[in-house]
Amino acid sequence: MHPPGAGTVLVRYGEVGIKSDQLRTRMEKQLQANSRAILDDRDLPGSVEQAYTRLYVHTTPARIDEVTDAVTDAFGVVSASPALRVDPTMAAICDALADAARDQYDGQTFAVRAQRAGPQSAHPFSSPELEREGGSVVHTAAQEEGYEPTVDLDDPEMTFSVECRQDDAYVFLERRDGPGGLPVGTQKPLVALVSGGIDSPVAAWLTMKRGAPVIPLYVDLGEYGGVDHRMRAIDTVERLRRFAPNVDCRLRVAPGGEGIEQIAGVTEMYRMLVARRFMFRIAAAVAEDVGAVGVVTGESIGQKSSQTTANLRVTSAAIDLPIHRPLLSMDKPEITERAKKIGSYDDSTIDAGCQQLAPEAPATQPPLERIGAAEPDDLARLAAEAAAAITVADGDPSA
Repeated sequence: MHPPGAGTVLVRYGEVGIKSDQLRTRMEKQLQANSRAILDDRDLPGSVEQAYTRLYVHTTPARIDEVTDAVTDAFGVVSASPALRVDPTMAAICDALADAARDQYDGQTFAVRAQRAGPQSAHPFSSPELEREGGSVVHTAAQEEGYEPTVDLDDPEMTFSVECRQDDAYVFLERRDGPGGLPVGTQKPLVALVSGGIDSPVAAWLTMKRGAPVIPLYVDLGEYGGVDHRMRAIDTVERLRRFAPNVDCRLRVAPGGEGIEQIAGVTEMYRMLVARRFMFRIAAAVAEDVGAVGVVTGESIGQKSSQTTANLRVTSAAIDLPIHRPLLSMDKPEITERAKKIGSYDDSTIDAGCQQLAPEAPATQPPLERIGAAEPDDLARLAAEAAAAITVADGDPSA
């Protein structure tokens, strides 16, 4: 919903705006570049301007809804509004409000909200005066359309909003939520272990939300995995890529089948833990090669036997790099709901874990030294070789 002729998207950001001047400027430039990349990736017209703690995306009225939806996918964006840009005068603003009422109002309770920015001397009116005058013209326009409008300043069903700045003003009717967080590229990259399941894409998305690019890594389990698992991983990573198309988010595939075959011979109750440690070693080696500073997983406390607090200690001890677990305290329904919101759920309808390795009676509190003793002697070498042999998947299951 927007005023007729709206051709500018008013983009708001949160955390970025409270950083120190130097850091804020760097983050604003990154957010501007990321927004531009999303528009280019989706073949949408628009120029992205940064000024006064806002981004302004100028586009054509015919594409305003698509462009608004696109920029609200950019990490760091709190909300965005399709808006009509007018002169910062009472007359121009009131004309735009009246036109918006004639075009969009259909009987709801309403309010006019206005805010000004810049020197007080820039405008011969205050925000309350603008709200009163604006409310009056909306009321009159609605009556002309045959309605009996009601003002509700506490909880209006429809809000006519105005942002008035020194050189221009913006009239808009809605705010579309963005993900918030920080622009991707403002933190060092991390390697994200991903599978065809629900959890790992959500963990990667949350990591990107905090500004860190992710290098997605899928460990091919050989006969213990499957082409369908790999294809689900490729599809979910492609979904993630749309949120940051200027980041190299292609899926890396490491051939882990030989190591998993050896792990299959490990004492049954320790198999899953040894397999996790093997994957972490591969991820750490890849991180070293690509300049990443940590590993991301979709683990959540207690969700699986390998994810008890005791077992998380055991698996974490396999590598020196930090292992980030954004889902650590989330329940499965929370994770599933997030997957649906970001669009990865439909590509993650089965769990791509090591079902054939899963023991009937897994260890939940094993001593660390016992797990180390259970590992095949050459597992570290196999992990290093798997990391050195990674390929980049392109959607072809034979890639």
